[in-house]
Amino acid sequence: NNREPVEFANIYLEEAKKGTTTDEAGAFFINRIRPGEYTLRVSYIGYKTYNTNITVKYGQDLNLDISLEPDDVQGEEVVITGTLKEISRAKSPVPVEVFTPKYFKMNPTPSLYDAMQSVNGVRPQLNCNVCNTGDIHINGLEGPYTMILIDGMPIVSGLSTVYGLSGIPNSIVERIEIVKGPASTLYGSEAVGGLINVITKKPSNASIFTIDMMSSSWGEVNTDVAGMFNVGSSASELTGVNAFWYDNAIDNNGDNFTDVTLQKRVSVFQKWAFKRPENKLFTLAGRFLYEDRWGGEMDWTYADRGGDEVYGESIFTQRWEMIGNYQLPTFEKLLLSFSFNAHHQDSYYGDTFYLADQRIGFAQLTWDKEVGNHSFVVGSALRYTWYDDNTPATTAADEILLPGIFVQDDITLTPKTNLLLGLRYDYNSSHRNIWTPRFAWKWSVNEKNIIRLNAGTGFRVVNLFTEEHAALTGSREVVIVEELEPEQSYNANVNYEKKFFGISGAYLGLDATAWYTYFNNQISPDYETNPNQIIYDNLDGYAVTRGFSLNADLEFDNGIKIKAGGSFIDVFMAGEDEFGDETKTRPVLTEKWTGTWSASFPLRAYGLKIDYTGNLYGPMKLPVLGEADPRAVESPWWSLQNIQLTWSQPNNKFEIYGGVKNLLNYTPPANSIARSSDPFDRNVVFDGNGNPEASANNPYALTFDPAYVYAPNQGIRGFLGFRYLFR
Repeated sequence: NNREPVEFANIYLEEAKKGTTTDEAGAFFINRIRPGEYTLRVSYIGYKTYNTNITVKYGQDLNLDISLEPDDVQGEEVVITGTLKEISRAKSPVPVEVFTPKYFKMNPTPSLYDAMQSVNGVRPQLNCNVCNTGDIHINGLEGPYTMILIDGMPIVSGLSTVYGLSGIPNSIVERIEIVKGPASTLYGSEAVGGLINVITKKPSNASIFTIDMMSSSWGEVNTDVAGMFNVGSSASELTGVNAFWYDNAIDNNGDNFTDVTLQKRVSVFQKWAFKRPENKLFTLAGRFLYEDRWGGEMDWTYADRGGDEVYGESIFTQRWEMIGNYQLPTFEKLLLSFSFNAHHQDSYYGDTFYLADQRIGFAQLTWDKEVGNHSFVVGSALRYTWYDDNTPATTAADEILLPGIFVQDDITLTPKTNLLLGLRYDYNSSHRNIWTPRFAWKWSVNEKNIIRLNAGTGFRVVNLFTEEHAALTGSREVVIVEELEPEQSYNANVNYEKKFFGISGAYLGLDATAWYTYFNNQISPDYETNPNQIIYDNLDGYAVTRGFSLNADLEFDNGIKIKAGGSFIDVFMAGEDEFGDETKTRPVLTEKWTGTWSASFPLRAYGLKIDYTGNLYGPMKLPVLGEADPRAVESPWWSLQNIQLTWSQPNNKFEIYGGVKNLLNYTPPANSIARSSDPFDRNVVFDGNGNPEASANNPYALTFDPAYVYAPNQGIRGFLGFRYLFR
């Protein structure tokens, strides 16, 4: 009723037994229809089903203008991440947050990594001031606790976690599903803090051609192109290409280092969908990524790569992936899913050489079965990881074979209550038997109130590179105290959804969650015992992350939409001091308070829309280099805010958008890089134990260190872009 296009609405001609879905502009096309009378049905979750009678005449095109009315009860999207099977989000006992590309277009970014800043409780964290590599924090837990999936396949993990969300073409993304909290029962190791599932479009749902190109006043250029075509009547194919170029060295804070790394990146994605009898699924997809990035002193060139005269961090990355889903030709619903990926990294951090390769193979067979009021998912999975690098931490190639079996039963107790029980068993070639049970309960009090209770365990095996990227940058020595054991977590969370429906189509949705996670054997890098070292050890004690989050969605019939969220996050590690008294320590770079918001204001008479987005972060403990370090031990409150104006054609084929990012021009202090004037520590005096000493050239006894980073160095900038859609 607000005249906005509805993407992926289901279209069906009953008498012709033909159907399709709408594209990004809300358009659809059905050909080869015999003349006659037909019933057209249009359905979309959250809206009333639309039925109409149409007459098809020979040689005549029929153009329809269809408006859908919101249902009395706000409907929900179909999700798969929480239970490994398609289910209405409202019926899922596991809380799943869903975001579509339309939401992320309110603050367009060159990568999905940057786009995650718009999600409450999810924070992209930079790990290095020089090379700008990063990971994704969920509810205060570091990147290694977050699993990244593409079409349900765990292909972005380990070594590639640092780069995995860069280079996924935005044009091929259908939606992103996020689960916060342990999901190891279904997904195994690394799904401890939560997971992000990037679901790509079905080729049949994609437009024939789309292009989205954006440039900023800093000289960044990002291009997304996608195209779809049918291969006869047996298959359809979708190709997406992302290219990002930034080659303009800027040093606004005057530390003689690039504020943002320079990057050249290209990613090519291709997905095939094959038509089979009884509409059984068969898809194949592949992606290739190449990236060349560097950051460092302003006069660095590629001739200085690996040298000890001019400091630079140069990273060459090549990565390819393959994903497949094949539904077996059996009466029972059996799905074989498989993936393989290879990642090669050739990097220099100053004169420190890092060469690494990782290969991951994954296969999973699941059986989906309905028996009475029981909905079973039974599966067997096998994951093989091979990793090797040239660091002292890896004396030989690391191979991990991880077979596992799991069973899940979603029981409909009453029309309003569901109970989900799950259990997984994995056998790790290094750590032996691992069990992860799971429990979820959902009570639909009525159509406007839903309560969910989830509890379970998670586990994570160790890959040292993912623990802390700073282990390879700067001058800190990596120290491993003992053989690291896998982490184990125990989690419980309660989720409450409330919906309000006002007059004239107004809607308010509230989503509140409280969580508590307890860790055994947690691995945390110790920066404080020795400022010259990063010490890795299993925690002798326990760790906890707990908190509360609230999301609010407000919509009016005039098209105004406001989405806001806030989280309180309490993370600490507990142990004993030398006197046997309990101590609690907050890990570095974990905020207590965070908030996000987005507001959209349409000006329909002019074809315009204004989007205002932003986030707010509370203070974080920072990794200083000892008590004498003059830099602040805690970050201030800080905020990134953006505004955008979009002009669209009435048919939504063409859009021009532009605006300003980082309206407040917030950047961290200029001294974020310790001793940026002496990156090779030539003027640092060390004692007999290798510790820096105060001197005339170094009064605070510091060494070069780029790990003191909590916010991007990129200040205010304008951007301009356009999108074109050909159906």
